[in-house]
Amino acid sequence: MARTWLIVGLGNPGPRYEATRHNVGQMVIDELADRRGETLRAHKAGARVAETWLRPGADKLILAKPNSFMNVSGGPVSSLAKFYGIDSERVVVVHDELDIPFDTMRVKLGGGDNGHNGLKSMRSSFGTGDFHRVRVGIGRPPGRQEVADFVLSDYSSAERKVLPFVVDTAADAVETLVAEGLEKTQQRFNS
Repeated sequence: MARTWLIVGLGNPGPRYEATRHNVGQMVIDELADRRGETLRAHKAGARVAETWLRPGADKLILAKPNSFMNVSGGPVSSLAKFYGIDSERVVVVHDELDIPFDTMRVKLGGGDNGHNGLKSMRSSFGTGDFHRVRVGIGRPPGRQEVADFVLSDYSSAERKVLPFVVDTAADAVETLVAEGLEKTQQRFNS
């Protein structure tokens, strides 16, 4: 029987933040929508949403990008989960991760927020951290650059050349997670 999954890309709204490291999760949602020829539309929960399928006859995907800023994204995501009747175990959050090098990713279920304000908001709104995470590495800021400045800055020119492959691979990880489960996804993508 087909299940419904909520796939969320964390980030900040507006053109100012579109190409920043903090918005890589939303870039992955755009890739997943593009693969299916879908356009995200406004939803009353405060997000842009596309309803689609992994493939015909397979699990349903609700692709979502909250309209809120990162640190309050839990409210819209929780509202979407309630609207569609989706438990936290079928929520996949795609987000940037400082503690993973650029061009690397990790997939896991549950865990803490590790200082990530988007995850902190999600845990607070859901009352649990038991949701899947596709953690896309952005690495640590160089030198003494503040973390907030780093995550809200654009990728370097060298990183921008590799970024499409990173986004593509993260989208593949989301699809594999839904189709084949956590263990197989971790074996394939947790390098």
